[in-house]
Amino acid sequence: MIQSKQLLTLGLGALGLLAGCNKKTTQKQELPNIVIVFTDDQGYGDLGCFGATEFQTPNIDKLAEQGARFTNFYAATAVCSASRAGLLTGCYPERVSILGALMPTAKHGLNPKEETIADILKKKGYSTGIFGKWHLGHYPEFLPLKQGFDEYYGLPYSNDMWPVHYDGSPATSEKLGEKHWKLSCPPLPIYDGEKQVATVDDFDDQNSLTTLYTERAVQFIKKNKDKPFFMYVPHSMPHVPLGVSKKFKGKSKQGLYGDVIMEIDWSVGEIMKALKETGNDKNTLVIYTSDNGPWMNYGNHAGTTGGLREAKGAMWEGGHREPCVMRWPGKVPAGITVDKLASSIDLLPTIAHYTGAKLPTNKIDGVNISGLLEGKDVNPREVFWSYYSGELRGIRKGDWKLYFPHKYRSYRDVEPGKDGFPGKYDYKQCGLELYNLKDDLFETIDVAAKHPDIVKELSKLAEQAKYELGDNLTKVKGSEIRPAGQLVKK
Repeated sequence: MIQSKQLLTLGLGALGLLAGCNKKTTQKQELPNIVIVFTDDQGYGDLGCFGATEFQTPNIDKLAEQGARFTNFYAATAVCSASRAGLLTGCYPERVSILGALMPTAKHGLNPKEETIADILKKKGYSTGIFGKWHLGHYPEFLPLKQGFDEYYGLPYSNDMWPVHYDGSPATSEKLGEKHWKLSCPPLPIYDGEKQVATVDDFDDQNSLTTLYTERAVQFIKKNKDKPFFMYVPHSMPHVPLGVSKKFKGKSKQGLYGDVIMEIDWSVGEIMKALKETGNDKNTLVIYTSDNGPWMNYGNHAGTTGGLREAKGAMWEGGHREPCVMRWPGKVPAGITVDKLASSIDLLPTIAHYTGAKLPTNKIDGVNISGLLEGKDVNPREVFWSYYSGELRGIRKGDWKLYFPHKYRSYRDVEPGKDGFPGKYDYKQCGLELYNLKDDLFETIDVAAKHPDIVKELSKLAEQAKYELGDNLTKVKGSEIRPAGQLVKK
């Protein structure tokens, strides 16, 4: 009798263990993994599947063949830190008070009270990791481990925030009389978690960065193969100064820039290989896009907008329309092209939809674009507010884009730089200008005078934007602008 009871107990225990395993397996099968690869300063025309011819991107092109190519996809804005804040929080950057590009001297960062994609997925039991450039505050209070990530390896800010770099400004040139100059920056640090473990100089300058990020990303996938994970890979490249490993140096017809993109494509291939080897490739939503357009005054060390007007630092199409590819077998139809308006700020609510994660308590601006991913004839985003550093520069609805008077950075009538040295900036004045992007994608013909009704309609929509987020760095009554995290250095 005792033996029977023992056998019964053992049997029940085994059933319980089996049930636990089944529960874990079921959870893994039901919850998709999320991988976001986010490049830096990559232009709209800088992928094979978006028209590039001087270098090859077979791995990313394969993602497009097996998934969706988004041709009307906007970064949150046209500059580094702000764009990253938008992607991770699902908000226009102005709402979370992250503007421009944070310098190493900045004493603030993304407020840890904001909820990032990593935060909402961590609550669902996801493992979360970031391997690459952070750029949302470099003090411990603002680093990724305080923003929902379990693991972090990479640079705390941009790779040009280095002791030796040249910004191309006339003041700098006149003062120093030389092409290279020293920034008031420490040696470019590499962090593992919250600790600096090396500097870029320890790893063949910047030539090893893409490989280092990729190796850690692959390790993360293998370590978390049996549980749901969110992995964010914000590459430092192709932001200048360009760096590429020996395995890709000299491989492209376009020179160093093309070599760099080819190595990023290799990185995507390594990630996809790891997903397949661990049995996770079919249950993973993979998203590839960039933070803003190319830094065109660097000439042959910059990419191309594919003919779109202007580039990084301006809210014309070349500044924030980005190449975007999404793949998820069985959920995203293979080989589709999505031409409806979407943005990086829409990723958080879309990921929440697929994972069952709760949306942030604070108000967000992103919308769920799952219908677009699934190839449905829907239009979840009708309007996009084109903000840059607190200024409402334009507004888009459907095929129409209205610009308001503002001064902007221009590359159109200046001689670009070469081989890592930039040309000078030019600045132009925009008036109240209207463009039909369906008929005039390159924004060459202002039709405001012919369509006063459209101008009036979009101007009215702009009042809503100003009410919520202000304009020209000013808050208005009723605006819902939340403070960045503030740090007073002791």
